[in-house]
Amino acid sequence: MSRRSGILEFAVLGLLRESPMHGYELRKRLNTSLGVFRAFSYGTLYPCLKALVANGWLTEETGSEPETAPASLTGRRAKIVYRLTPEGKSHFEELLAHSGPDAWEDEHFGVRFAFFGQTSRDVRMRVLEGRRSRLEERLEKMRTSLARSRERLDDYTLELQRHGMESVEREVRWLNELIESERAGRDQRAADPAERNQKDTSGDTGGLPRRRGGSRPDPSDDTTT
Repeated sequence: MSRRSGILEFAVLGLLRESPMHGYELRKRLNTSLGVFRAFSYGTLYPCLKALVANGWLTEETGSEPETAPASLTGRRAKIVYRLTPEGKSHFEELLAHSGPDAWEDEHFGVRFAFFGQTSRDVRMRVLEGRRSRLEERLEKMRTSLARSRERLDDYTLELQRHGMESVEREVRWLNELIESERAGRDQRAADPAERNQKDTSGDTGGLPRRRGGSRPDPSDDTTT
């Protein structure tokens, strides 16, 4: 499975965990909620859905209403609603628990972050710290490259390089805030017996920092230059 199809599978299972949907609704949610999928088509989504059905992770339920997708793509056909199976839910939970290097990359991290509300605190911490480490490595390479080539760059290229560095630095600061808040929430939980005796559910969103103004960077934004 390619990296692109793997993250699409993850996103589809995550959205269907929230509620059953038909293909047009799924594509709309992927486009509007997860920026990395803004340009993808039905020709990408439906093969993914068929593969998930074949694996037993989704079921198809046929209704009597036509699907609300462009007629040129679907014609007048029965609406097919996709629903997550128990096996699909277990598979998605396995994917949620993964926190390896691919979860830190630009495309994957944005989608993983979109489902942090369903992710355990420990996994969130590992993904955030891995992403920060990856960006710090990138930032160091960018600084080294800029220092070596500064004299050969014209003003516009130099400004573009600086802009790229500032974008990465901004995301690192944002990640630092998130990590600090996650740690504070974990420490508070450990100190509170009532909290400690409760299961750390995937819906816990206590790691988001309080905002004092400004906005968070979009994790789906491309920070590369």
